[in-house]
Amino acid sequence: MCGIIAYVGSKDARSVLLEGLKRLEYRGYDSWGLVFLNEERLVSLKRVGKISQVGSDALEDEFSFSPHIGVGHTRWATHGAPNETNAHPHFDCHHQLGIVHNGIIENYLPLKKELEKQGHVFQSETDSEVIAHLLEECYSGDMVDALRQIMLRLVGTFGLTVISSLHPGMLYGARRGSPLIVGVGDGEMFLTSDVGAIVSHTRQVIYLEDNEIVSISSDSFSTSNLNGMVKKKIEEVTFDAVSLNRGGYDHFMLKEIFEQPESLYNAFRGRLDYQMATVKLGGLDLTFSELQEVQRIKILACGTAWHAGLVGKYLFEDLAGIWTDVEYASEFRYRNFVLPDKTLVLAISQSGETADTLAAVSEAKQKGVKVLGICNVVGSSIARQCRRGVYLHAGPEIGVASTKAFTSQVLVLTLLALYLGRQRNLSRRQGLVTLNAIEALPELARRTLKKAYLLEEIAQATYAHTNFLYIGREYQYPIALEGALKLKEISYVHAEGLPAAELKHGIIALIDEQMPTVVLAPESPILDKTKSNVAEIRARQGRIISVITEANREMDDLSDFKFSIPRTTEFLTPILSVIPLQLLAYYIAVLRGCDVDKPRNLAKSVTVE
Repeated sequence: MCGIIAYVGSKDARSVLLEGLKRLEYRGYDSWGLVFLNEERLVSLKRVGKISQVGSDALEDEFSFSPHIGVGHTRWATHGAPNETNAHPHFDCHHQLGIVHNGIIENYLPLKKELEKQGHVFQSETDSEVIAHLLEECYSGDMVDALRQIMLRLVGTFGLTVISSLHPGMLYGARRGSPLIVGVGDGEMFLTSDVGAIVSHTRQVIYLEDNEIVSISSDSFSTSNLNGMVKKKIEEVTFDAVSLNRGGYDHFMLKEIFEQPESLYNAFRGRLDYQMATVKLGGLDLTFSELQEVQRIKILACGTAWHAGLVGKYLFEDLAGIWTDVEYASEFRYRNFVLPDKTLVLAISQSGETADTLAAVSEAKQKGVKVLGICNVVGSSIARQCRRGVYLHAGPEIGVASTKAFTSQVLVLTLLALYLGRQRNLSRRQGLVTLNAIEALPELARRTLKKAYLLEEIAQATYAHTNFLYIGREYQYPIALEGALKLKEISYVHAEGLPAAELKHGIIALIDEQMPTVVLAPESPILDKTKSNVAEIRARQGRIISVITEANREMDDLSDFKFSIPRTTEFLTPILSVIPLQLLAYYIAVLRGCDVDKPRNLAKSVTVE
């Protein structure tokens, strides 16, 4: 949610910020704003709606000068309605300090009342504006010192950027719990909340840690924390601007669905160890004895990542024999949780910035528990806080509805389950069979995607329905949840996922000819049980869309529509069975005229509670 892009250099800052804000659109927002320094005066523009329709000519009309320093922001409304007054940037009373802010200031109300008593006049309803006025109150000539002072008083999360007419040619940033990244260019510097906004200009970046401050000019930077100066390492971004384009696809989501053969390969590339019939996961940073001592696993995640965690529960219990529990990170952090000795916590997040998961990681670490992060974005907050774990290497995922990151999460969980299993009771033969099955996955995914046109035909026949049901058993139950979530996210059609056996416990009362049921019915030891549930639906005039295994004819007489996936081991089947559900949701959303990549009310990175 929200996005920051700031620039100082020799280029026209208008075009740099406009391009950066457009690259940040996928994160979700409802208003946006820009502020530039014109000689000794801050000049701003704030608007409600989408920036994608704004061209550089329009900005030239709004800003008749050619600025070389400026800050841009996309806002997702939390405190105050989405309007121009509440949009960022916000200013101090004398319009000398401009700030943009990602995050939540939890103690803004008492701070606001205190500042109002001191004569400060507020213009907006936001929590963010209090930062500008508090900064003004603390400023006495040294901006970095003023930032240190306000950071000691602010409670909550922030990625913060400051531009000031008092310090021409300088930008300042600070972070706590919300990402802020420095981009190091040739005679130009950047601040951003997402490297995707600046990767077309530079791939040299510095990731700020919590409670760190940075000041930048066009050719230098200085970093410090609450205690003084700190040295930071410049790192290389591993993707380029080309990967942020749609590449001929109508939507990023469709592109990312079709990238799954490659993203699956990247998830296991260089990690398969046939000699030892296991995998190599260098980022775990745990000794053999520490891993052998693990008796329980607690998985913390939200949304789609939580569904991946549910698959992980089956994987760890089947392959490694380790009792596993999956919990919403948002619930975990607020209760008196019990984590027995020898528990390993896994935190799963595509962005690595999910606020609830990040807070849950802090809680678990405070209790002295070992925590591994599983995320996609190198240098993200969860990766840096955990300091151990496994990257997905799925590449940038721009579509708000996660697709390739989900299948990569499930595959990485499979790798970890195999790794732990081989340290316990999983035989060498079982390890080799699993490695072969993993290596075959990209081609099986490719075969599945070649039949995408069949899902388009099914969507044509069903897109007008306003309710869907998704059912599955064991490994397919989390996929039923994920399929229902995808449909809800991008088509705004109500859908519900549940274990197939739960139909009889109330849900079957909803079944009629107007509620299609998507049945996940690949080959398994309990396929007959699923068939019985389908027969109950058919008896009530329910329409059946079945996902089956190739050459399996058992569902023929029970299905109105069928889609087959290739055979693989039962624990890898979820990776293939979710692909048709992603495509079905996509095609239904397109037919319903929805904004697939930027669905209403949603954001890619949920960085606030």
